[in-house]
Amino acid sequence: MTTANQGTRVLVLNSGSSSVKYQLLDMRDASRLAVGLVERIGEETSRLKHTPLATGGGAREQNGPIADHAAALKAVAAELAVDGLGLDSPELTAIGHRVVHGGLKFSAPTVITDEVLAEIERLVPVAPLHNPANITGILTARALRPDLPQVAVFDTAFHTTMPESAARYAIDVATADEHRIRRYGFHGTSHAYVSRETARLLGKAPEDVNVIVLHLGNGASASAVRGGRCVDTSMGLTPLEGLVMGTRSGDIDPAVTFHLKRVAGMSVDDIDVLLNKKSGLVGLCGDNDMREIRRRCDEGDEKAQLAFDIYIHRLKKYIGAYYAVLGKVDAIAFTAGVGENAAPVREAAIAGLEELGLAVDGELNAVRSDTARLISPEYARVAVAVVPTDEELEIAQQTYELVTPGANS
Repeated sequence: MTTANQGTRVLVLNSGSSSVKYQLLDMRDASRLAVGLVERIGEETSRLKHTPLATGGGAREQNGPIADHAAALKAVAAELAVDGLGLDSPELTAIGHRVVHGGLKFSAPTVITDEVLAEIERLVPVAPLHNPANITGILTARALRPDLPQVAVFDTAFHTTMPESAARYAIDVATADEHRIRRYGFHGTSHAYVSRETARLLGKAPEDVNVIVLHLGNGASASAVRGGRCVDTSMGLTPLEGLVMGTRSGDIDPAVTFHLKRVAGMSVDDIDVLLNKKSGLVGLCGDNDMREIRRRCDEGDEKAQLAFDIYIHRLKKYIGAYYAVLGKVDAIAFTAGVGENAAPVREAAIAGLEELGLAVDGELNAVRSDTARLISPEYARVAVAVVPTDEELEIAQQTYELVTPGANS
């Protein structure tokens, strides 16, 4: 797509149900000009925290009611204008939006038209918590800058390359197709960025590398990436499936839901809350902060230790499963809050997998750093890496390349 605006700035918006995260980047050098967060939108205790990195100024905060997303983005625009980075700047070339669910239709970043917006709305039944908030952010941004290209970058897009053998569930095909039931996967912008950065760390092209990416945050997912293309991922129709997470159960016998309804008298909504908000690490030991869980483990807390062991057991299962799916693995990459910062998680997840060519160097693993790095010893057949994720940069790059001819040449 061409645009008369030849600026180099991209505003990235991640609109949640009651929050807006944003970053303004200059794509000449991928530098961040400003970052911020508006939270508790619609409450009396709303807060906007804005950090103008371009000017070197300190963070500024506003506290007080922010009624809705329109008011939130207007407040963001005002903060940016204070720093000479206003939304009316000719340097702003596009706004990139994180959209959680793109279904099968959207396998790449897409300029948002009325037709695209209508399709995102049609996907609300499979992403009821996320897509409505994303839509609100899009509509608000369009109203503020109707002349700018608005680009949707979908969490699910990277996973659309999965073969049908990985994406389909073994249920009646007609029912599945009618209700769009299949494995979509999430955290796709992170998996795309990290798999590509892992290849760069190894000095190879993405198409020459097979990587298992472990995105471990409060939400957690794994992916098997062959030659730069996702061939399997742990999250499914929703972000509930797969690894043990902060508050989500991950994999569970689906008949547990029937059992809870029949025996415990729980409603569908009750079970939904249980599995999404009261399970995972918090359900097992009362904490979903891995730092606190490790502290409790070190003090001999048996509940915390069991929660940690279950978490690691599931991780190992997925590493082994995706090793089998890929056949040959060049690297395993840990990323996101837990993956980047919890050395004991990385060590425990790899321990005992030496026959697969995997090992962790204790000293390298203990180093804390914001840069991508290898933590495996030189003799290891498979590299183990820590690669900080950067979903905002990935969204900005995809947005800029789409609206600026020759940007990626």
